[in-house]
Amino acid sequence: MKDSKEKSGAKENKKTTKEEDEGGRGGVFASCSFSDLGLDPKLCQHLQDNMGFQVPTHIQARAIPVVISGRHALVNAATGTGKTIVYLAPIVHLLQMREPRIERSDGTFALVLVPTRELCMQVHGIAQKLVHRFHWIVPGYIMGGENRAKEKARLRKGISILIATPGRLLDHLKNTSSFVYTNLRWIVFDEADRILELGFGKAIEEILEFLGSRKNDFDREVDNGKLPPRAARQNILLSATLTEKVNQFANISLDNPVMVGLDDKKITSGPQNLLGRNLTLRSEGCGSLEKHNTFPSHPVENYNLPAQLIQRYVKVSCGSRLVVLLSILRTLFDREISQKIVVFLSTCDAVDFHYMLLSEFQWGSEMHSEANQKQKFLDARGLDFPKVRCIIQYDSPGEASEYVHRVGRTARLGEKGEALLFLQPVEIDYLHDLEQHSVSLKEYPLQKVLDSFPLYGQKHHKKLISLDTHPWVLFLQRALERFVLTEPKLMKRARDAFCSWVRAYTAHRGELKKIFMVKKLHLGHVARSFGLKEQPSLVGRSFQMQAKKKRKREHRNDKTSVKKRQVLSTKPKG
Repeated sequence: MKDSKEKSGAKENKKTTKEEDEGGRGGVFASCSFSDLGLDPKLCQHLQDNMGFQVPTHIQARAIPVVISGRHALVNAATGTGKTIVYLAPIVHLLQMREPRIERSDGTFALVLVPTRELCMQVHGIAQKLVHRFHWIVPGYIMGGENRAKEKARLRKGISILIATPGRLLDHLKNTSSFVYTNLRWIVFDEADRILELGFGKAIEEILEFLGSRKNDFDREVDNGKLPPRAARQNILLSATLTEKVNQFANISLDNPVMVGLDDKKITSGPQNLLGRNLTLRSEGCGSLEKHNTFPSHPVENYNLPAQLIQRYVKVSCGSRLVVLLSILRTLFDREISQKIVVFLSTCDAVDFHYMLLSEFQWGSEMHSEANQKQKFLDARGLDFPKVRCIIQYDSPGEASEYVHRVGRTARLGEKGEALLFLQPVEIDYLHDLEQHSVSLKEYPLQKVLDSFPLYGQKHHKKLISLDTHPWVLFLQRALERFVLTEPKLMKRARDAFCSWVRAYTAHRGELKKIFMVKKLHLGHVARSFGLKEQPSLVGRSFQMQAKKKRKREHRNDKTSVKKRQVLSTKPKG
């Protein structure tokens, strides 16, 4: 009997340990269940059995009861913590409870605004899965680049949960009379900081005017009978970063909201105590935004990033960037072939060039032999990997908030992830800008990676003064340049990428111009980073011609001013 109890206890301990391991990875998951949060049992079962959500994350555990309660909410959480479920699960829960059942002819009940097409499709995909057991709830999307007539037809039939990009939504609000939104119950702004950063501020203001979602406008529309009472409308704003623009946006769109963040310790209680632990922020009256700034405002915002995310930077000169990128990719795939890596580049031309190069580049492993057998440098099998393991920012993200959104594509829901930022030695001050937002990066062990590529069994014993003279760097750079030279299409793409990269580098704004200074670039080294032996003559000539034209203009101006002085001096006095 005693042995039985001990075995039972051991099993229980093992189970608990396993649950803690699965549910507490990186401190992301809460110890309560979805049913504890007040969600419908069928929906909870569906989340667990068909969507793989065994337990809620901390942000879901704190925010879902707030959304169910009907309160306006500002949700500030790290990327990859399950923010989409925060609003979609309560919305589906509340819609499936309505009696009589909602119909397509009732129009749109929930509107989700997102900044990009990519996120629009992602949210729509999750919404489709969530409503699988509730077939009468119809999700749909509208976004820029899609067929407007087909979208109009779908809106005419009726979409219960509509996911949209701001520009296209505004277009339909203005021009699609069959778009029914009189029953609108929820407006969700997902990744609000990105919506504003991408320049949709004006469109959002117009959308709020149309929907009567500003504080003053809402009261006016209710009085006119165009909208249901205030209690029936709920606005939810989600953002990974709390910038001043998000602060202002929240003040005009949220009414007496609850702010939910990831600042608290692990949650060990059910929903009855969750609301009491949220910070309630009240705004007095409906005056101008400047007079009623009720949200915490800081000159510099600290950004939430997953604790399990490994963040590093690699310091490399411009001329060796391409070799280092390929070497790191080769090392990552050698370590684990079945992983997904995302490389961010600054221009479409650069994407085209690197894609073609990585797809086609062949090399010989022997340093001095020209006739040795060629093989694919990268042989990454399979494309449909479900999780991103590594983010490489080959070109600068610019604003610190953009860095946060890029790295947020990995280390999601407690999984491990890596982020690597490429910086030239003259750009290293960018790290200080990130540190001001509590984002700290460690240096990547580049020498160790390069040393792992021995040539003819050579081993690199001593640390080199410059990694640009590393035998592997020199060898691979020559191989890349030879390959690009023999491929006319790739050569053209390399030149186009070079031109667009230089233009993009000059486009940095504000304080970033002091870090990313185009006059500090060595254009010949930039050309090497695209596998070119020489700087493209077209670009070089254009720079020379611009300088020549400038000198000519200055010369003409000097001549004109001299003539004017001569004319004035020869005029008779009196």
